[in-house]
Amino acid sequence: MAWNEPGGGGNQHDPWSGGGRRGSGNGGGGNGGGNNQGPPDLDEALKKFQDKINKMLGGGRGKRGGGGGGNGGTGGGRRNVFALPGLLLIVALAIWAATGFYLVDQSERGVVLRFGKFQEIVNPGLHWNPPLIDDVRMVNVTRVRSITQTKSMLTQDENIVEVEMSAQYRVADPADFVLNVRNPDITIENALDSALRHVVGGTEMDQILTSGRELLADTVSTRLQTYLNNYNIGVTIQTINVESTSAPDAVQEAFDDVIKAREDRQRSINQAIGYANAIIPVAQGQAQRMIEQAQGYRESVVADAQGNSNRFNSLLSEYRNAPQIMRDRMYIETMSEVLSSTSKVLVDISESSPLMVLPLDQLQKNQGGSAESSEDAARKSGGQAGMDPRLLDRLRNNNQPQTSNSIRREGRQ
Repeated sequence: MAWNEPGGGGNQHDPWSGGGRRGSGNGGGGNGGGNNQGPPDLDEALKKFQDKINKMLGGGRGKRGGGGGGNGGTGGGRRNVFALPGLLLIVALAIWAATGFYLVDQSERGVVLRFGKFQEIVNPGLHWNPPLIDDVRMVNVTRVRSITQTKSMLTQDENIVEVEMSAQYRVADPADFVLNVRNPDITIENALDSALRHVVGGTEMDQILTSGRELLADTVSTRLQTYLNNYNIGVTIQTINVESTSAPDAVQEAFDDVIKAREDRQRSINQAIGYANAIIPVAQGQAQRMIEQAQGYRESVVADAQGNSNRFNSLLSEYRNAPQIMRDRMYIETMSEVLSSTSKVLVDISESSPLMVLPLDQLQKNQGGSAESSEDAARKSGGQAGMDPRLLDRLRNNNQPQTSNSIRREGRQ
């Protein structure tokens, strides 16, 4: 059902009213005759709100009565000209204050500029700064940034090489990173180009293409960090990587041949070093053994000479005490030493009492040696197959020495 349903006689009734009319001539603007038990009229509530706004702005709007006996009049007050600008100012201030809140992430730092001048660095969290007065610039201080360059440059020996290098860096000071340099990325790229050309220009081509790449990266990193510290850019270099180094395409094949020849040379050197490492320890061991043997021989000779010298000194002292006894003893010891390897027997006897000596050990030794020599001679001359056994026995008997011939007598006057 509609809010205003047309009725008889041009009266309008709402669905909750009891048949009363709105705006009748007898009433002063109220519902006449019936009981109004329904909710308030939305149009009426809107009009009341407008009236309150008008009063706040400085005056009310007169209402003309709906009754027949009342005279219509226009009531009004004086309007306040500052009310609307004040209200608008309050709303604008509220919006301005609300836009001043901002959130700083955990990986960021906020650089606060007040009228373009550095104010402070804010840490992660919720912060408020007056809008249009403070300018907050967020800087990520944990992310590792990277730049890559591929350049052709001249080496110290006037050759051209192509070097591809990448640099990783991180922001260490957000204020310097934001304020001291207009475009930090371009500045770092130019500084890397300058440092790389300086180092490559002082290095030979062979080192850049082969074993000098690690040294090249370390030198470029040190020089680049020096440049950035002089710029006060607030950046720390993490790593410098030499991605590739190569000669120009026109001479690449020739350089490949040179690299292969260098590798063959190094392989031959390594083989020679391995052979030397295998031979040298053996030679050193033999030399050390000979040295130790010589030292042992020297020590034995020196010790023997010292022993003989001490023995001679001892004998000399005893000889001075008893010359005749020591003379006889030394004579006997010397003769024993000399005659011990001979078959002669020295016997000290007097002329009136002869003594027979039978050296059985010498006789047996001579007998065995003579028999063996006779048999060997017979074998060599006639052979075992054609020799008569009786002849062999006769040879053995003939070769046996006579006892009376082997006994000798010697006397010492």
